Amino acid sequence: MKVVAFNGSARKDGNTASMIRVVLARLEEEGISTELVQLAGQEVRGCIACYQCKERKNRRCAVEDDIVNSCIEKMLDAQGIILGSPTYFANVSAEMKALIDRAGMVARVNGDMLRRKVGAAVVAARRGGAIHVFNSLNHFFFIGQMIVPGSSYWNMGFGLQKGDVEEDKEAMETMDVLGRNMAWLLKRLYG
Repeated sequence: MKVVAFNGSARKDGNTASMIRVVLARLEEEGISTELVQLAGQEVRGCIACYQCKERKNRRCAVEDDIVNSCIEKMLDAQGIILGSPTYFANVSAEMKALIDRAGMVARVNGDMLRRKVGAAVVAARRGGAIHVFNSLNHFFFIGQMIVPGSSYWNMGFGLQKGDVEEDKEAMETMDVLGRNMAWLLKRLYG
């Protein structure tokens, strides 16, 4: 079994990545392989509404000059998907939004190809707006007919500077519980 995580932060190895790594560490302890893809510094363009993915039905986006098709392939190869984003003006980052729009459209027009995979959202925030980001990420999973495990609280943590979120003890515990619940669910579905 494998879980792939996408860090949508423009800041590589920042607070969002710190939280994702706690989840991934728990999954690895449970014998599940993991991979972290950081979108920071990568070219990630938004959907251009060409609908070529609907015509071709080849499980790929027609835009080939960035990393999105590579991300879609990683999603297809995994049984679990984590989407992590910082909170930018009470919403997901532009990079994460582009990934959601394009991967979501490709999945929908190719028979809901992410159906019944396990999905989890992770959100970093300085102070507020995180619930909207959490909902936006979960909507990707729900419209794709994916299965979403819960945790001991909403999957969010708070901090401004790199590493600040690691001082948010409740967030770190929430990420650990999320990893345990995700592992439990994956083993029941795919074990």
